[in-house]
Amino acid sequence: MSPPAPVRARVDALRAQLHHHAYRYYVLDAPEIPDAEYDRLFTELQQLEAAHPELATPDSPTRRVGGAVLEGFAKVRHRVPMLSIRTETDITEAGAQAFDARVRRELALAEDAPPVAYVAELKFDGLAISLRYEQGVLVQAATRGDGEVGEDVTQNIRTVGQVPLRLQAGGRPVPPVLEVRGEVYMRRDDFEAMNEAQRLKIAQGQKNEKTFVNPRNAAAGAVRQLDPAIARQRPLSFYAYGWGEITPPEAGGPAFASQFELLQALGAWGLPVSDQTRRCVGAADLVAFHREIGSRRDQLPFDIDGVVYKVDDLALQQRLGFVTREPRWAVAHKFPAQEQLTTIEAIDVQVGRTGKLTPVAKLAPVFVGGVTVTNATLHNEDEARRKDVRVGDTVIVRRAGDVIPEVVGVVADKRTHEAPPFTMPACCPVCGSAAVREEGEVDHRCSGGLFCPAQRKQALLHFAQRRAMDVEGLGEKLVDQLVDGGVVRTLPDLYRLGVANLVALERMGEKSAAGLLAGLEASKATTLPRFLFALGIRHVGESTARDLARHFGGLDRILEADVDQLLQVPDVGPVVAESIHRFFAQPHNREVVEQLRACGVHWAEGEPAAQAVLPLAGKTVVLTGTLPTLGRDEAKDLLEAAGAKVAGSVSRKTSYVVAGAEAGSKLDKARELGVPVLDEDGLRRLVAGDLPA
Repeated sequence: MSPPAPVRARVDALRAQLHHHAYRYYVLDAPEIPDAEYDRLFTELQQLEAAHPELATPDSPTRRVGGAVLEGFAKVRHRVPMLSIRTETDITEAGAQAFDARVRRELALAEDAPPVAYVAELKFDGLAISLRYEQGVLVQAATRGDGEVGEDVTQNIRTVGQVPLRLQAGGRPVPPVLEVRGEVYMRRDDFEAMNEAQRLKIAQGQKNEKTFVNPRNAAAGAVRQLDPAIARQRPLSFYAYGWGEITPPEAGGPAFASQFELLQALGAWGLPVSDQTRRCVGAADLVAFHREIGSRRDQLPFDIDGVVYKVDDLALQQRLGFVTREPRWAVAHKFPAQEQLTTIEAIDVQVGRTGKLTPVAKLAPVFVGGVTVTNATLHNEDEARRKDVRVGDTVIVRRAGDVIPEVVGVVADKRTHEAPPFTMPACCPVCGSAAVREEGEVDHRCSGGLFCPAQRKQALLHFAQRRAMDVEGLGEKLVDQLVDGGVVRTLPDLYRLGVANLVALERMGEKSAAGLLAGLEASKATTLPRFLFALGIRHVGESTARDLARHFGGLDRILEADVDQLLQVPDVGPVVAESIHRFFAQPHNREVVEQLRACGVHWAEGEPAAQAVLPLAGKTVVLTGTLPTLGRDEAKDLLEAAGAKVAGSVSRKTSYVVAGAEAGSKLDKARELGVPVLDEDGLRRLVAGDLPA
């Protein structure tokens, strides 16, 4: 018996609503309804289809849930081969110029001929997929395979929210047959969240679970997962960047003149197309695109390993044709690899400023991320043992931007011997003090404190840094000499240095010595927040130091505060409060503070926050441009001492903008929003309370 017309109409309406809202959520990132409402509509459709199975269709949103476990993947022969494109071996900007020159040469263009137009896009680090739509409905998804034959992964691809099950009407009709080529990938935040969940399962004793090496491998593994229900649990995304078979205009399909025009049509039909894709004209534009994307590579939410250039004009693409099954009209221009294979020659343990012990893999030198890497962090003992990193192993090393290189994972099948698992030493490798691991902590720490030369060196460098005591001329090499030579053992020893101590050091003349002593003398006049930050109290950064100074007003009140009193400070929780209290409860730390005071280190103090009236409390100020006499840090210190929050961007919540010479877009934004703008004189009057806050 055929379902009643109202049921059919309701099913059609639910499918249309769910397709619309999935597109808004997954592709536009602009949902119109809450998740609970989407779930309610989805459940209603599921129930109607269960009651009337004859109404089920391949493009129903319920098909995203996944089907039965597969015994294997069926083979799919691509009607239009999924060919690879040539890789430009010159990873510098000259690679873009070389491609343009090659295209112009193949087209026999004269030197004075107009520049060639290109489409420039990201080279996603994922898995290439072909989606086949017939009459606008997804009927098949296949991997690239060998380019001629791939694997049918339709059930798994249906679980990817960004892949539309039915194309929507765009500016032109959807062709009867359309094969969309694109990339399935995994965002970095989704990858990290998934791995964190996997680590939790492993910690709970689920032995069959594992973490994943990188987003690309995780995405590829999910697509080729025989159980679609498991694939659905993996957070996959998709971008379209090309096409295979498409109904030609003479058979009722649309006509396109350019690559860029067709990409815009794909977007109009509901397929996600990267907003980083750009139309470029000539080699200069390609170079600029390569430079811009390279500078923003690490800020993208997903991994890329380069960019791709394609001649935009489809007629020119046909003229250029192919060579050895690679299109002459396209090239992949890679960036320096961010992951490489190398071997571990040793595992050392480094000691940080706070005594943290960090295992560091000593590597056979490898060029990765644009530099030669010889060391990579293993983070802590748990992480090293979880990855089962051992001396002699072949490992994957990753370096992205300025991030410290890390060992991503071990290539287990290359292990040729059985070196013992890594174990954190019982004693500090520098001073021999006991290495301890506090309850609830993942890190081991040296218990030697300033007795440990490694901590002493780092403590001195931290003390002298610009945002702390700002001691000009005290760098790493000089600190090494002062500590290794026994000249400086504690922080106050810095202020007891004389010319005779310094000129005896290597490469230290009288002029350099006099400059350092002048820098030390100048640093004595400081602020309480800077001094507290300079002491290197664990968990106390600049913000917490500022809050402590503002709340208590003076150092002696902080010295005598108990944990409950410290908990009254804004944003100070039990861990931080206990750390501060423990630090000042140590007699040797109090002795350091008193000796620094005796050496002349001083600062202005005030009333506790409960009694003090700060003129800019609750106000937000933005600094832009160069002020006549105040440096950026000095201006920030003045404002924060008066109770203001110094922000980096202008919004409607900004109270004032302080603008100096060469102020940029922040000044324009302030004027646009009507935010009051002050010069340096106005800033001084504001913090003095002479202007209404």
